[in-house]
Amino acid sequence: MLQRYSGAMTPIPLSDQRVSDLRTLYDRCYGCGSQNPIGLHLDGFTEIPNGVRAPFDPKQDFNGFHGILHGGVIATALDEISAWAAIHTDGVFIFTAKLEIRYRSEARIDELFVLEGVVEERRGKRLLIKASLTGPDAVVAESSGLFVVADTVENLLARKGDITST
Repeated sequence: MLQRYSGAMTPIPLSDQRVSDLRTLYDRCYGCGSQNPIGLHLDGFTEIPNGVRAPFDPKQDFNGFHGILHGGVIATALDEISAWAAIHTDGVFIFTAKLEIRYRSEARIDELFVLEGVVEERRGKRLLIKASLTGPDAVVAESSGLFVVADTVENLLARKGDITST
Protein backbone atom coordinates (compact mmCIF):
# COMPACT_ATOMS: atom_id res chain seq x y z
CA MET A 1 0.00 0.00 0.00
CA LEU A 2 1.37 3.38 -0.99
CA GLN A 3 1.41 5.74 1.96
CA ARG A 4 2.07 9.42 1.56
CA TYR A 5 2.37 12.02 4.23
CA SER A 6 0.14 15.08 3.84
CA GLY A 7 2.81 17.31 2.30
CA ALA A 8 3.89 14.90 -0.45
CA MET A 9 3.78 15.87 -4.09
CA THR A 10 0.84 14.67 -6.11
CA PRO A 11 2.14 12.22 -8.69
CA ILE A 12 1.90 13.36 -12.29
CA PRO A 13 1.34 10.47 -14.70
CA LEU A 14 3.84 10.55 -17.53
CA SER A 15 2.58 10.40 -21.08
CA ASP A 16 4.11 7.92 -23.47
CA GLN A 17 5.78 10.86 -25.21
CA ARG A 18 7.42 12.10 -21.98
CA VAL A 19 8.72 8.59 -21.26
CA SER A 20 10.08 8.45 -24.82
CA ASP A 21 11.74 11.85 -24.34
CA LEU A 22 13.31 10.60 -21.12
CA ARG A 23 14.55 7.39 -22.74
CA THR A 24 16.13 9.39 -25.57
CA LEU A 25 17.85 11.73 -23.13
CA TYR A 26 19.32 8.83 -21.14
CA ASP A 27 19.98 6.43 -24.02
CA ARG A 28 23.42 5.53 -22.58
CA CYS A 29 22.03 4.39 -19.20
CA TYR A 30 23.51 1.03 -18.20
CA GLY A 31 20.13 -0.27 -17.07
CA CYS A 32 17.73 0.92 -19.76
CA GLY A 33 19.72 2.76 -22.42
CA SER A 34 19.18 1.45 -25.93
CA GLN A 35 22.50 2.91 -27.09
CA ASN A 36 24.66 1.35 -24.39
CA PRO A 37 26.27 -1.68 -26.07
CA ILE A 38 27.04 -3.45 -22.77
CA GLY A 39 23.88 -2.45 -20.87
CA LEU A 40 20.85 -4.44 -19.71
CA HIS A 41 18.51 -2.76 -22.25
CA LEU A 42 15.45 -2.95 -19.99
CA ASP A 43 12.35 -1.90 -21.88
CA GLY A 44 8.69 -2.77 -22.27
CA PHE A 45 7.62 -1.22 -18.97
CA THR A 46 3.96 -1.66 -18.08
CA GLU A 47 2.26 -0.04 -15.14
CA ILE A 48 0.98 -2.11 -12.22
CA PRO A 49 -0.57 -0.75 -9.01
CA ASN A 50 2.02 1.64 -7.48
CA GLY A 51 4.77 0.45 -9.80
CA VAL A 52 5.96 -1.12 -13.03
CA ARG A 53 6.73 -4.48 -14.60
CA ALA A 54 9.20 -5.26 -17.38
CA PRO A 55 10.59 -8.33 -19.12
CA PHE A 56 14.28 -9.11 -18.79
CA ASP A 57 16.05 -11.31 -21.32
CA PRO A 58 19.70 -11.40 -20.18
CA LYS A 59 22.61 -11.51 -22.61
CA GLN A 60 25.02 -14.42 -22.53
CA ASP A 61 27.68 -11.87 -21.49
CA PHE A 62 25.96 -11.61 -18.09
CA ASN A 63 27.18 -15.05 -16.96
CA GLY A 64 28.50 -15.59 -13.47
CA PHE A 65 29.12 -19.31 -13.09
CA HIS A 66 28.62 -21.11 -16.37
CA GLY A 67 24.98 -20.76 -17.38
CA ILE A 68 23.98 -18.73 -14.31
CA LEU A 69 23.08 -15.03 -14.36
CA HIS A 70 25.63 -12.99 -12.36
CA GLY A 71 24.33 -11.72 -9.01
CA GLY A 72 25.62 -8.21 -9.68
CA VAL A 73 23.54 -8.04 -12.85
CA ILE A 74 20.50 -9.13 -10.86
CA ALA A 75 21.21 -6.36 -8.33
CA THR A 76 21.47 -3.81 -11.13
CA ALA A 77 18.20 -4.98 -12.69
CA LEU A 78 16.40 -4.70 -9.33
CA ASP A 79 17.82 -1.20 -8.82
CA GLU A 80 16.74 -0.15 -12.32
CA ILE A 81 13.16 -1.43 -12.01
CA SER A 82 12.97 0.45 -8.70
CA ALA A 83 13.99 3.66 -10.47
CA TRP A 84 11.34 3.15 -13.13
CA ALA A 85 8.71 2.52 -10.45
CA ALA A 86 9.50 5.98 -9.03
CA ILE A 87 9.45 7.54 -12.50
CA HIS A 88 6.06 6.06 -13.34
CA THR A 89 4.32 6.47 -9.99
CA ASP A 90 5.72 9.77 -8.74
CA GLY A 91 7.31 11.36 -11.81
CA VAL A 92 10.68 11.61 -10.06
CA PHE A 93 14.28 10.57 -10.63
CA ILE A 94 15.90 8.92 -7.63
CA PHE A 95 19.29 8.04 -6.21
CA THR A 96 19.82 4.76 -4.38
CA ALA A 97 20.59 5.30 -0.70
CA LYS A 98 20.37 1.66 0.40
CA LEU A 99 19.50 -1.56 -1.42
CA GLU A 100 19.07 -4.89 0.36
CA ILE A 101 18.79 -8.00 -1.79
CA ARG A 102 17.73 -11.51 -0.97
CA TYR A 103 18.72 -14.11 -3.54
CA ARG A 104 16.25 -17.00 -3.45
CA SER A 105 17.17 -19.29 -6.34
CA GLU A 106 19.55 -19.57 -9.25
CA ALA A 107 18.79 -17.70 -12.44
CA ARG A 108 19.60 -19.60 -15.63
CA ILE A 109 21.12 -17.22 -18.19
CA ASP A 110 18.94 -18.64 -20.99
CA GLU A 111 15.61 -17.94 -19.26
CA LEU A 112 13.26 -15.00 -19.64
CA PHE A 113 12.52 -13.09 -16.42
CA VAL A 114 9.99 -10.58 -15.17
CA LEU A 115 11.01 -7.59 -13.07
CA GLU A 116 8.55 -5.75 -10.84
CA GLY A 117 9.08 -2.61 -8.78
CA VAL A 118 6.52 -1.15 -6.38
CA VAL A 119 6.68 2.09 -4.42
CA GLU A 120 5.63 1.02 -0.93
CA GLU A 121 5.95 4.35 0.85
CA ARG A 122 6.97 7.94 0.29
CA ARG A 123 7.94 10.42 2.99
CA GLY A 124 9.09 13.72 1.57
CA LYS A 125 12.11 12.98 -0.62
CA ARG A 126 12.50 9.39 0.60
CA LEU A 127 10.88 6.43 -1.12
CA LEU A 128 10.77 2.82 0.02
CA ILE A 129 10.63 0.60 -3.06
CA LYS A 130 10.40 -3.18 -3.24
CA ALA A 131 11.36 -5.11 -6.34
CA SER A 132 11.53 -8.70 -7.55
CA LEU A 133 13.02 -10.76 -10.35
CA THR A 134 10.94 -13.82 -11.22
CA GLY A 135 11.86 -16.66 -13.54
CA PRO A 136 9.60 -19.23 -15.17
CA ASP A 137 9.30 -21.30 -12.00
CA ALA A 138 10.21 -19.15 -9.01
CA VAL A 139 11.17 -15.81 -7.55
CA VAL A 140 14.90 -15.49 -8.09
CA ALA A 141 15.61 -12.37 -6.01
CA GLU A 142 13.83 -9.65 -4.06
CA SER A 143 15.01 -6.24 -2.96
CA SER A 144 13.96 -3.53 -0.60
CA GLY A 145 15.53 -0.15 -0.99
CA LEU A 146 15.58 3.36 0.32
CA PHE A 147 15.78 5.92 -2.47
CA VAL A 148 16.12 9.70 -2.41
CA VAL A 149 14.47 12.01 -4.93
CA ALA A 150 16.97 13.82 -7.13
CA ASP A 151 14.41 15.87 -9.07
CA THR A 152 11.18 15.62 -11.01
CA VAL A 153 11.23 14.13 -14.47
CA GLU A 154 9.77 17.36 -15.86
CA ASN A 155 12.58 19.46 -14.37
CA LEU A 156 15.23 17.10 -15.73
CA LEU A 157 13.68 17.12 -19.19
CA ALA A 158 13.60 20.92 -19.12
CA ARG A 159 17.32 20.95 -18.24
CA LYS A 160 18.12 18.28 -20.84
CA GLY A 161 18.99 15.75 -18.13
CA ASP A 162 21.53 17.80 -16.21
CA ILE A 163 21.24 16.25 -12.76
CA THR A 164 23.99 18.52 -11.36
CA SER A 165 21.70 21.57 -11.42
CA THR A 166 19.39 20.26 -8.67
